[in-house]
Amino acid sequence: MHKRYVTQIILAISLLFSVPSFAEEENATPQLAYFTLEPDLTTNFHTKGKKLGYIQVRIDIMVANSIDLELIELHQPLIRDAVIELLGKQSEDTIKSLSGREDLRKTLVDHLNKILLPETGKTVIADLLFTKYLYQ
Repeated sequence: MHKRYVTQIILAISLLFSVPSFAEEENATPQLAYFTLEPDLTTNFHTKGKKLGYIQVRIDIMVANSIDLELIELHQPLIRDAVIELLGKQSEDTIKSLSGREDLRKTLVDHLNKILLPETGKTVIADLLFTKYLYQ
Protein backbone atom coordinates (compact mmCIF):
# COMPACT_ATOMS: atom_id res chain seq x y z
CA MET A 1 0.00 0.00 0.00
CA HIS A 2 2.85 2.39 0.79
CA LYS A 3 4.47 1.64 -2.57
CA ARG A 4 1.44 3.01 -4.38
CA TYR A 5 1.55 6.32 -2.47
CA VAL A 6 5.31 6.65 -2.89
CA THR A 7 5.00 6.08 -6.64
CA GLN A 8 2.25 8.71 -6.92
CA ILE A 9 4.25 11.24 -4.91
CA ILE A 10 7.35 10.71 -7.05
CA LEU A 11 5.27 11.07 -10.22
CA ALA A 12 3.65 14.29 -8.94
CA ILE A 13 7.03 15.79 -7.98
CA SER A 14 8.59 14.92 -11.34
CA LEU A 15 5.66 16.55 -13.18
CA LEU A 16 5.91 19.62 -10.96
CA PHE A 17 9.56 20.17 -11.85
CA SER A 18 9.18 19.39 -15.56
CA VAL A 19 6.36 21.90 -16.26
CA PRO A 20 8.48 25.06 -15.73
CA SER A 21 11.12 23.76 -18.13
CA PHE A 22 8.49 23.44 -20.90
CA ALA A 23 7.32 26.99 -20.24
CA GLU A 24 10.89 28.30 -20.52
CA GLU A 25 11.34 26.56 -23.87
CA GLU A 26 8.15 28.10 -25.25
CA ASN A 27 9.18 31.61 -24.19
CA ALA A 28 12.72 31.18 -25.51
CA THR A 29 11.66 30.47 -29.10
CA PRO A 30 10.53 33.56 -31.01
CA GLN A 31 7.18 33.36 -32.72
CA LEU A 32 6.84 34.43 -36.36
CA ALA A 33 4.16 37.02 -36.93
CA TYR A 34 2.70 38.97 -39.86
CA PHE A 35 1.59 42.57 -40.21
CA THR A 36 -0.61 43.58 -43.15
CA LEU A 37 -0.20 47.07 -44.53
CA GLU A 38 -3.72 48.37 -44.96
CA PRO A 39 -5.14 49.98 -47.03
CA ASP A 40 -3.55 48.70 -50.22
CA LEU A 41 -0.73 50.74 -51.75
CA THR A 42 -1.38 52.23 -55.19
CA THR A 43 1.13 54.15 -57.28
CA ASN A 44 2.23 54.58 -60.89
CA PHE A 45 5.35 53.22 -62.60
CA HIS A 46 7.36 53.95 -65.73
CA THR A 47 6.11 52.48 -69.01
CA LYS A 48 7.61 52.38 -72.49
CA GLY A 49 4.85 54.50 -74.03
CA LYS A 50 3.13 57.71 -73.05
CA LYS A 51 0.58 56.01 -70.81
CA LEU A 52 1.10 55.72 -67.08
CA GLY A 53 1.20 52.29 -65.55
CA TYR A 54 -0.50 51.67 -62.22
CA ILE A 55 0.30 49.10 -59.58
CA GLN A 56 -1.69 48.15 -56.51
CA VAL A 57 -0.18 45.89 -53.85
CA ARG A 58 -1.12 44.52 -50.47
CA ILE A 59 1.91 43.61 -48.42
CA ASP A 60 2.26 41.29 -45.44
CA ILE A 61 5.42 41.91 -43.45
CA MET A 62 6.84 38.92 -41.60
CA VAL A 63 8.74 39.57 -38.38
CA ALA A 64 10.85 36.97 -36.64
CA ASN A 65 9.47 37.86 -33.22
CA SER A 66 5.88 38.81 -32.45
CA ILE A 67 7.13 41.53 -30.10
CA ASP A 68 8.38 43.44 -33.16
CA LEU A 69 4.83 43.88 -34.50
CA GLU A 70 4.54 47.00 -32.37
CA LEU A 71 7.62 48.47 -34.07
CA ILE A 72 6.19 47.79 -37.51
CA GLU A 73 2.87 49.37 -36.55
CA LEU A 74 4.64 52.41 -35.10
CA HIS A 75 6.75 52.93 -38.23
CA GLN A 76 3.98 52.09 -40.71
CA PRO A 77 3.96 55.57 -42.35
CA LEU A 78 7.71 55.34 -42.99
CA ILE A 79 7.32 51.85 -44.47
CA ARG A 80 4.40 52.88 -46.70
CA ASP A 81 6.34 55.88 -48.03
CA ALA A 82 9.43 53.78 -48.79
CA VAL A 83 7.39 51.10 -50.60
CA ILE A 84 5.51 53.66 -52.73
CA GLU A 85 8.77 55.43 -53.60
CA LEU A 86 10.52 52.20 -54.60
CA LEU A 87 7.55 50.91 -56.63
CA GLY A 88 7.32 54.22 -58.50
CA LYS A 89 10.93 53.90 -59.67
CA GLN A 90 10.44 50.47 -61.27
CA SER A 91 10.20 49.84 -64.99
CA GLU A 92 7.31 48.14 -66.73
CA ASP A 93 9.40 45.02 -67.36
CA THR A 94 10.24 44.67 -63.67
CA ILE A 95 6.64 45.12 -62.56
CA LYS A 96 5.17 42.67 -65.09
CA SER A 97 7.68 39.80 -64.92
CA LEU A 98 7.71 37.11 -62.23
CA SER A 99 11.48 37.34 -61.79
CA GLY A 100 11.19 41.12 -61.52
CA ARG A 101 8.51 40.75 -58.85
CA GLU A 102 10.75 38.40 -56.85
CA ASP A 103 13.73 40.76 -57.18
CA LEU A 104 11.48 43.64 -56.11
CA ARG A 105 10.36 41.69 -53.04
CA LYS A 106 13.95 41.00 -51.98
CA THR A 107 14.93 44.60 -52.65
CA LEU A 108 12.03 45.83 -50.53
CA VAL A 109 13.09 43.64 -47.58
CA ASP A 110 16.66 44.98 -47.73
CA HIS A 111 15.57 48.58 -48.29
CA LEU A 112 13.02 48.57 -45.47
CA ASN A 113 15.48 47.00 -43.03
CA LYS A 114 18.06 49.70 -43.89
CA ILE A 115 15.48 52.42 -43.29
CA LEU A 116 14.21 50.91 -40.02
CA LEU A 117 17.64 50.13 -38.56
CA PRO A 118 18.35 53.70 -37.34
CA GLU A 119 14.81 53.96 -35.96
CA THR A 120 14.63 50.61 -34.17
CA GLY A 121 18.26 49.68 -33.60
CA LYS A 122 17.81 46.20 -35.06
CA THR A 123 16.77 44.31 -38.18
CA VAL A 124 13.02 43.88 -37.79
CA ILE A 125 11.71 42.49 -41.09
CA ALA A 126 12.39 38.82 -41.78
CA ASP A 127 10.49 38.62 -45.06
CA LEU A 128 7.79 40.26 -47.10
CA LEU A 129 4.90 38.82 -49.12
CA PHE A 130 2.79 40.35 -51.85
CA THR A 131 -0.71 39.10 -51.02
CA LYS A 132 -2.21 41.27 -53.75
CA TYR A 133 -0.31 42.36 -56.85
CA LEU A 134 -2.29 44.06 -59.60
CA TYR A 135 -0.90 46.19 -62.43
CA GLN A 136 -2.30 47.91 -65.48
